[in-house]
Amino acid sequence: MFTLLFVAFLLTDVLLRLWLATRQIRHVSRHRDHVPEAFAARIGLRSHQRAADYTVAKTRLTMLERLVEATVLVGFTLMGGLQVLDVQLGYLFENEMLRQLALLGVVFAIMGVIGLPFAFYNKFRLEQRFGFNRMTPRLFIVDCLKTLLLSLLFGTPLAAAVLWIMGNTGTAWVWWAWGTWVAFNILLLWLFPTFIAPMFNKFTPLDNPEISQRIERLMQRCGFSLSGLYVMDGSRRSAHGNAYFTGFGNARRIVFFDTLLSRLNGDEIEAVLAHELGHFRHRHILRRMVMSFGFALVFFLALGWLSGQLWFYEGLGVTPQFGRPNDALALILFFLAVPVFTFWVTPLAAWMSRRDEFEADRYACAQASGAALVSALVKLYDDNAATLTPDPVHSAFYDSHPPAVRRIESLKPAHA
Repeated sequence: MFTLLFVAFLLTDVLLRLWLATRQIRHVSRHRDHVPEAFAARIGLRSHQRAADYTVAKTRLTMLERLVEATVLVGFTLMGGLQVLDVQLGYLFENEMLRQLALLGVVFAIMGVIGLPFAFYNKFRLEQRFGFNRMTPRLFIVDCLKTLLLSLLFGTPLAAAVLWIMGNTGTAWVWWAWGTWVAFNILLLWLFPTFIAPMFNKFTPLDNPEISQRIERLMQRCGFSLSGLYVMDGSRRSAHGNAYFTGFGNARRIVFFDTLLSRLNGDEIEAVLAHELGHFRHRHILRRMVMSFGFALVFFLALGWLSGQLWFYEGLGVTPQFGRPNDALALILFFLAVPVFTFWVTPLAAWMSRRDEFEADRYACAQASGAALVSALVKLYDDNAATLTPDPVHSAFYDSHPPAVRRIESLKPAHA
């Protein structure tokens, strides 16, 4: 029964996503030759067509990637791939902790290797074709090796800790494991700006007195403190521009991509940062963090129950090894199956994110120039080849930001 339920949800998930992707391709292609009226004076037809072609190409790649992911999932579960790995590793390792860590490592390594061709194609064919890629193959390989190193450095102790907790703390293991997960994520947030991010990019203090003074005045108006303003060499990898806040507490900092600073003027940069400050002022970041920890607790509670049910393993094509711990097996099966049963959460999360974006826009207009925010958004849409005409259903299901036309319309009063 559980197998049929799993297959039904998997087919629904795949077919729904393919249907949405097909709608997106048709809708964007249909509007390829007409710039929306709200943007006609600022974005040329050629740029609009480039954005449409870029969106269609990325959507087609996503469709192929989803089909491959579904095939790999079925291979690991119903076709017995995970069962074979578990048995074979049982012959190779006598130590149970090493056996379980090896199972986790092999599964995630296989998934990572399968994903590499898509990442390579996306970077060196798709992004290259539209003029965004600035990464060399050597840098791509170096980034992959650094990512692997970080995964081993942080992932192995976390996995070992969770496995030990599952096997040694009785029925209370769920709460201990959840607490460990929360602590691990907070540790990553603390380490990211000072340890992890500098492994991939160079960060230098912002050397622009005019921009710095603008930002400092904005911070004072908003009652917001920072530990520094930095510029990141994003142009080493991509022509896309962005800016973000990182860290928490007294270690909060603003990071600009060098590509962004080269395109926006002082008023526009101030407006973009006011928008980001709006997320902090309305506690969007904190709320999302608390919600993610809450969902994690629900997932751990569900895992705590499912890991003791034989039908959970057998329904996903695996027979647990009797007399040996199957905690790693339960973890893998759970995290493979959860996305299949929770795809309906995606549009809900997207709606909440879009609602937060509108709220942050309103805050930005109160603290900076609404006209400058509109101007900055139009430049970012143009530079990043973001489609101005997404399919409404596809956008409602996936997009974390409002559609361009609707967002600009909502800013018109402030712009006036």
